[in-house]
Amino acid sequence: MPVVDWSREEVEAVVADYFAMFALDLARMPYKKAEHRRALVQKLNNRSEQSIEFKHQNISAVLLDLKFHYLPGYKPRFNYQHLLAEVVADRLPEQRSLLDIAAADADRPVVVPEVDDILAILTEVPRSDSKPHKVSERVVLPLAGMTNYIEREARNRSLGLAGEEFVLNFERARLIRDGRESLAARIEHTSKVRGDHEGYDILSFDKSGAERLIEVKTTKYGRFTPFFASRNEVDVSERNPASYHVYRMFDFRDKPQLYVLPGPMSATCELSAASFLARPR
Repeated sequence: MPVVDWSREEVEAVVADYFAMFALDLARMPYKKAEHRRALVQKLNNRSEQSIEFKHQNISAVLLDLKFHYLPGYKPRFNYQHLLAEVVADRLPEQRSLLDIAAADADRPVVVPEVDDILAILTEVPRSDSKPHKVSERVVLPLAGMTNYIEREARNRSLGLAGEEFVLNFERARLIRDGRESLAARIEHTSKVRGDHEGYDILSFDKSGAERLIEVKTTKYGRFTPFFASRNEVDVSERNPASYHVYRMFDFRDKPQLYVLPGPMSATCELSAASFLARPR
């Protein structure tokens, strides 16, 4: 049976449903994704629940391209259609309640969460099913006048400090587990002791005694949320390839998890220019 393209009416319905769930999620209110999918089946053109879930994942990818967060549990799939990108870009600025909740959530103070086993939070580096791309008909960019919500959360100093303190506890526990209590006692919170100019936040150690320079990046949101790196951080990672590590904390508020990117950022990340230093000619 041939695949029938999604109509505008179908796309409008699935985008509206995604935004409704997202507002509930950010407001910490209960909802069930399966119930939403089943309700959408009745409104759409014989779409399966699986196809609806794929479309929700496409919406997550469009939102990331718009520098917005995405709904937890819907892994971004970047092979989205032009029509979907157009509808999301058109409808997002109209979601005043969702945007207000997102802004408040990005700015909200954060405390260091408690976990039963801090060493169990380490997980693998996430891999996307497909690399991000721009649809051929229209390049999706941050909307004029719209806040970059990923950057806004990244500027939350309370969140950044809580993430660093959490990683300090993780590193102490790691070295104590490895029988290196003396090294654990020497761990330094560099960004507090020396300042942000060093290009990393924490000086720790491998169990061999070799230095480990750790830059901590923390988000309350999902594992695929991109992070910001300064030119200085990138340069320091290039100068110290054997010792530099990015510790990416995600789902920090509810169920903290961590993955590690060792080595120069140019080798572990896709780097995109976010700003430029300009001088008059």
